[in-house]
Amino acid sequence: MPKVITSSVIRSAHQGESHGGVYLVDLETDQVDQVIDWDDGTISWEGRGGDRGLRGIALYRDKIYLASSDTIFVFDRNFSFVNSYTNRYLKLCHEIWISGNSLFLTSTGFDSILEFDLFNESFVRGYCLRSKKSPRLIITIQDLVTKLLRRMARKIPSLSRLDARKLRTLQKVRLNLFDPNSHEGPLPGDSFHINSVQSRKGEIIFSGLYTNGLFKIANNGLKRVAPLPMGTHNAQLYKSGVIFNWTPMGKVAYQNLVGGVQATFPIKRYPKAELLNSNLPKDHATQSFGRGLLTTENGLIIGGSSPATISVYQFGSPEAIKTITLTMDVRNAIHGLTFWQD
Repeated sequence: MPKVITSSVIRSAHQGESHGGVYLVDLETDQVDQVIDWDDGTISWEGRGGDRGLRGIALYRDKIYLASSDTIFVFDRNFSFVNSYTNRYLKLCHEIWISGNSLFLTSTGFDSILEFDLFNESFVRGYCLRSKKSPRLIITIQDLVTKLLRRMARKIPSLSRLDARKLRTLQKVRLNLFDPNSHEGPLPGDSFHINSVQSRKGEIIFSGLYTNGLFKIANNGLKRVAPLPMGTHNAQLYKSGVIFNWTPMGKVAYQNLVGGVQATFPIKRYPKAELLNSNLPKDHATQSFGRGLLTTENGLIIGGSSPATISVYQFGSPEAIKTITLTMDVRNAIHGLTFWQD
């Protein structure tokens, strides 16, 4: 099994306390090494439930790129600080992705994706989604209509083919390109909660809690690749479908490109008595919050969750084939996750 590097965030932490950190996790030997403890007093105090600390993580040559809410930090492979970058349009960053010499960042607080040129060390492009209608409200209504149709289908079987969540409600969404170095970019906004981004073959692939699907940006145009349920993290193309953390359901899920779920894997849960800080409100800290997702060429699926746990799944096995728990503090949740090469 591979070695991974992961970041964690601690919800509801207070100034002066640790806000998570970075860990090397050897999935073969079970060895865990904390290489960064994020207790900087300048941490941004924004985010749901005090969700701070280090978020997305990616590797480029001999450097490690880590995202906080509004800053990209660069460390060397000895985990010494090297540099940092920020931008007026970077806010509530979640996941990041490196392709070639480009770093892509989700700027959740601007409904945007930013592109950073790693070679020239500068922000070069921005992509913003905007809609006149609230996608959160639309998706909530769709879910209610779909549930009603399913109940009615018991008496009228033909209705079973209908799914309101697959309607193309985002056709009126505008994709706006902007210069992240200008003062004429978008206003702050978090309608879609974009939380995942990848880039493959020149196309930017992304999703969010309220995008209602996996989308791609190609030739400066926007296209939906597949429908998704509300509340997903880390959605990405995999085999002939899409794999994602189905966070509200406490599962990792694999579906085809038309939304049919093909397989699910339950995220690890613990008896409440074994958890630390389990008395906090659920919107601040909850267990089995799935976030962070990798796949290997030999068919392994590696997912993160809370309390800070890395689990390995495999098709054909109903439960995780391996689980490594970093802490039983339910506030501590995995965020970024990528492969590490010694």
